[in-house]
Amino acid sequence: MPETATLLDHLESMRRIRFFEEEVARLRAQGDVVGSVHLCNGQEAIYTGACAALDLSRDAIFPTYRGHGWTLACGVPPYPLFAELLGRQSGINGGRGGSAYLTAPEYGMYGENSIVGAGAPIAAGAALAAAYDGSGRVALAAFGDGAMNQGAVHEAMNFAAVRRLPVIFLVENNHYSELTPIADMVRVDRLFERASAYGMPGARIDGNNPAAVRDAVSEAAGRARSGEGPVLLEAMTQRLVGHYIGDAQHYRPAGEMERALADEPIIRLLAVLRAAGVGQDELDAGADRVHAEIAEASKRALADPPADPTTVLEHLYA
Repeated sequence: MPETATLLDHLESMRRIRFFEEEVARLRAQGDVVGSVHLCNGQEAIYTGACAALDLSRDAIFPTYRGHGWTLACGVPPYPLFAELLGRQSGINGGRGGSAYLTAPEYGMYGENSIVGAGAPIAAGAALAAAYDGSGRVALAAFGDGAMNQGAVHEAMNFAAVRRLPVIFLVENNHYSELTPIADMVRVDRLFERASAYGMPGARIDGNNPAAVRDAVSEAAGRARSGEGPVLLEAMTQRLVGHYIGDAQHYRPAGEMERALADEPIIRLLAVLRAAGVGQDELDAGADRVHAEIAEASKRALADPPADPTTVLEHLYA
């Protein structure tokens, strides 16, 4: 059936992200990847569903520094992404961006940002341009639950609402603002309800279901393209790793991780596909195929030469 085939595509996308992140963790542990790294294990359905709903030949995505999953879901192959994290000249940004500053505009991914919430006003700018250039572009700004308390996010949502801009504000609510539960930071933790104060629609969606994310983003994008303005979506999920590599996660209560592992998006989608009649052999073969893809991409990137430090002043403006 067509929907089963689509769900199998979603499964492959989520597995590619998961296996990529697991390999990044291994490379970081052995010292091949250096610097700060923020993994997205457990949040794959958000990236997969959102990107499936957009037209990335014209639409623009502005993710956070937890951006490997967004980059892969936009269609960037694992090999140049590994090379970028490894500081190789074959990386998508020549080894200059690393984990936290990736950009791939030719794939609709317009760059991570390590300033919390800063992607929201940039996305509003891309949406403002779309109001004049006739491209029909929709911009999507993704940020975490903690970023909802940033002034720049408030300003971007207010500006977008007033100007009826074609932008989707997507909150990846993984329950933690770095190491602090979002419920301890706000009086009302139903973050999507803030949309009404700006005069835009808001909705809370299942961020562990790629089809639910896809449908919600598709509806929001259609609304934006027709001139009806922005939407705030709150995608509920939970990361299966620390905020950063090395985070001991002592702040997580007993049993929380076990519950998260039982409800994570890949496990859930596998159950749906089995119920739809997809055989275990087919599911296993798909996993083996993506594992091999990731292993080959990592090996190839590791063998590439490092970026040439004498080119460090290239791509700068005087």
